[in-house]
Amino acid sequence: MGERFPAVTAKEVLRVIQRLGFAKVRQSGSSHAIFRRESDGRRTVVPLHAGIVIKRKTLKAILRDCELTLEAFRKL
Repeated sequence: MGERFPAVTAKEVLRVIQRLGFAKVRQSGSSHAIFRRESDGRRTVVPLHAGIVIKRKTLKAILRDCELTLEAFRKL
């Protein structure tokens, strides 16, 4: 079996993607924010629900958008 994804909140994901150079471009309502990295134009959408754990499939999509491995995410 593969490694399990960690249970993280939006606040923890935001901390990691901001370290990678992503900046908030805009926010769709009060529940989702779009982040973009100027160096290569990559973007990702992060659900902003305070205190709620992000689903594993959503986290996997965010990591894929950022070209980040699970091991690198855990280190950051």
